[in-house]
Amino acid sequence: MRSELAARLGENVPRYTSYPSTPHFHPGIDAVVYRGWLEALEGGGELSLYLHIPYCDRLCWFCACHTKHTRHYAPVAAYLHSLYAEIATVGSLVSGKGRVRAVHFGGGSPTMLKPQHLVTLGTALRDNFDFLDDAKISVEIDPNDMDGARLDALAEIGMTRASLGVQDFDPKVQRAINREQSFSQTKAVVDGVRSRGVDSVNLDLLYGLPHQTSESVRSTVAQALTLEPDRIALFGYAHVPWFKKHQTMIDEAWLPGPTERIAQSRLAARAIEDKGYESIGLDHFARPGDALAIAARTGELRRNFQGYTEDRCETLIGLGSSSIGRFRQGYVQNMPSTGEYRSMMEDGKLAAVRGIAFSDDDRVRGWIIERLMCDFAFSAIDLVESFGKAGQRLLRQASSIALKDPARLLELQGDRFVVPAENRPFVRSIAVKFDKYFEGGTARHSAAV
Repeated sequence: MRSELAARLGENVPRYTSYPSTPHFHPGIDAVVYRGWLEALEGGGELSLYLHIPYCDRLCWFCACHTKHTRHYAPVAAYLHSLYAEIATVGSLVSGKGRVRAVHFGGGSPTMLKPQHLVTLGTALRDNFDFLDDAKISVEIDPNDMDGARLDALAEIGMTRASLGVQDFDPKVQRAINREQSFSQTKAVVDGVRSRGVDSVNLDLLYGLPHQTSESVRSTVAQALTLEPDRIALFGYAHVPWFKKHQTMIDEAWLPGPTERIAQSRLAARAIEDKGYESIGLDHFARPGDALAIAARTGELRRNFQGYTEDRCETLIGLGSSSIGRFRQGYVQNMPSTGEYRSMMEDGKLAAVRGIAFSDDDRVRGWIIERLMCDFAFSAIDLVESFGKAGQRLLRQASSIALKDPARLLELQGDRFVVPAENRPFVRSIAVKFDKYFEGGTARHSAAV
């Protein structure tokens, strides 16, 4: 039964880092709407910032991020001038309306920036936004970029969490994804950030990669655990060559099938949990004392475009090309093209070009999907008390799903709808049942497991 279920649930569904998901964004949410949302922010709140650096000095074939390969630094330096301009413009619009609780540097490869530019970028943020004294600063790190000067620069901007991409330590797998990176190289960066006072290290691992086997996954996880990370993210490789053309460099014959992917995922999860890490949502793990583990235990876990987070800020401001922000009113995304983004910044404009405004129905469905993804459960009482008639409508739908699904992916236990432990790997296929956009949409997605 489990292999049959796994085969049936090898369907392609959204990852639900947002709801509605990004394929349903539209150009009706433009710079004018975005300016209104920024101006409508109320004073006294807390903000999160996301900065996107859309460049890499090598292109990993597995990557599905908005990024481009460059062997020259001049385009990066030019892009940074535009990013400084956006920081100043947005900062002026939110001045006095909120203090920054968290910043996430993503990409691309933020760490390909020269050390002096990392410091200048950190200074620009603090000059234009009001930071809380204990603001969290997290940075995605490619160990291949790192040297002592960059480590010093990251310490100078106040980095509190380093997130290192590992993927897999097997040389054959690394060659197949164009991401050669030794264990010793990775260890040197972990040691380097810790010696500079960074108290939280996250490692990103992948399963479902070309040439991966259960044994190679076991070996990679064992090596990663010797680094004693505070968190581990264990993602399934998303093969989307129709969306990211460079993934055509990966021969699909090299990829494990759905049953093997699930076996790799479960093997890795067991190995991590056996070392005392707590399972967080679908694909994250953390030490019991970590803020992410505490948020999961207390029902305060959230999900955004960086995955699972303890960040509870309602407002997330995206800065840089293709970055996405979240506001009480909806989602907004900047121009993905770096050339057009730079032109907009030169003209003193905001870069928003698409997004979606939340309907009341979106809010309740988004709440259900987030709770399923974070807690594998939601309360019928909370649903109705929080959303009234809209909640009652979705309560009837949830009851129908729980009663009619022969696979019992979702069960009604007292006043709670619960995903049984054995079905948690398939939670995205459960969440999609509450997605009103999915059936009528034309977007293509990655595998559910």
